[in-house]
Amino acid sequence: MLNDYIKILIATILVIPLLSGCWDSQEIEQRANVLAIGIDEADEKEKNKEEAIAHLGSKFPNPKEGIIKLTAQVAVPGRIPLGPEQTKSSGSSVLVVKVIGHTFEDAMLNLQQEIADELFLGHLRIIVLNEKVAKEGTLRFNDFLRRNPEIRRTASLVVSKEPASTYMKLSPELERVPSLYLADMVDNLSALGRFPPSFIGLFWTVQSSKGQDPYLPYLAIKGKENIQLNGLAYFKGDKMAGKTTPLEIGIYMAILGIGRGGYAAFVNVPDTDEMVIVRAINRKTKINVSLKDGKPHVVIKVRYESEIDEKQGPKIMLTNSRIIKKIETETSKGVDQSIRKLIAKTQKSESDVFGFGEHFRAKLPNYWNNKVKTKDRWEEVYKNLTYDVQVSTHIHRVGMKAK
Repeated sequence: MLNDYIKILIATILVIPLLSGCWDSQEIEQRANVLAIGIDEADEKEKNKEEAIAHLGSKFPNPKEGIIKLTAQVAVPGRIPLGPEQTKSSGSSVLVVKVIGHTFEDAMLNLQQEIADELFLGHLRIIVLNEKVAKEGTLRFNDFLRRNPEIRRTASLVVSKEPASTYMKLSPELERVPSLYLADMVDNLSALGRFPPSFIGLFWTVQSSKGQDPYLPYLAIKGKENIQLNGLAYFKGDKMAGKTTPLEIGIYMAILGIGRGGYAAFVNVPDTDEMVIVRAINRKTKINVSLKDGKPHVVIKVRYESEIDEKQGPKIMLTNSRIIKKIETETSKGVDQSIRKLIAKTQKSESDVFGFGEHFRAKLPNYWNNKVKTKDRWEEVYKNLTYDVQVSTHIHRVGMKAK
């Protein structure tokens, strides 16, 4: 009898954990899903409206960081489209809320005070930083973002020319959920050959490396609702140091050796007053590092596979191999000059966005460990880095003509 009692007791103890259920579960209807966040500097009028929700009084002074304005897109339950529809549903699919705070977490606490359900960042797709905020530095936001387990490392982080709050209010015709259109646009840039891979996890990885500075897409608004990739924002440490032109993004990708092409440029045809548009379809890059007279030196070899998309006039005979060879030479010269110009621009800002320092760390560890050691020191060295550029272009598609 006692043995039966013990068996029942053991079985009960083993079964109890299985009967506990999801004690900490939360229904999706009880969550406020944040889809996008924009961060701007607060103006003087907004600073005067500060609410000290997370502050304990005079014994605990406010943080030294300047006050930021956080604008969030929160999904409206029942209005997010789950499938294709012919017409837009009545009412907006997102709620746009603005709050201010000394830090990211401070602003999020203020945001929670205005939202009935618990904020959930698991569906956050994109964070937009205004250019002024990016120049002040991103480290003050990284701590909260990296600590929060809900935030996916594949979320997008971008820099905006206009106030980030403006992007939270856009309503593009091509997508019923504004934040999804913006996030998909950034995600598809890499697939289209318009931008190197870019997401918040990669940004943090590059930022923490000793021999490379990070980069982000730089966006601008054209017209009323259109968003344009207006360049590449490059950083020195955690602070934005400058930006490129849209065409220089292709040059940057060539230096990095990103194969997929996507950019085209006008090229003058020698001995004529006409031009052709040459588009890169593939690139191959080799970077060699060495010490030249005891100083770091880089050799960049880039080979382009290109095609002619359009010619300006009838004088250009694309069936003539001699003319094609001249176009190849002229294209290589243009790329060579553009690479040198872009490297010189980043050297002035001491921003090694190309990762040359990582090549020296990997291939010349003794030099790095004895002469460089830190990221700050490499930024000083990079400013005076010498380099050679070798560019070759092969055009193997010239289009076709109907007879």
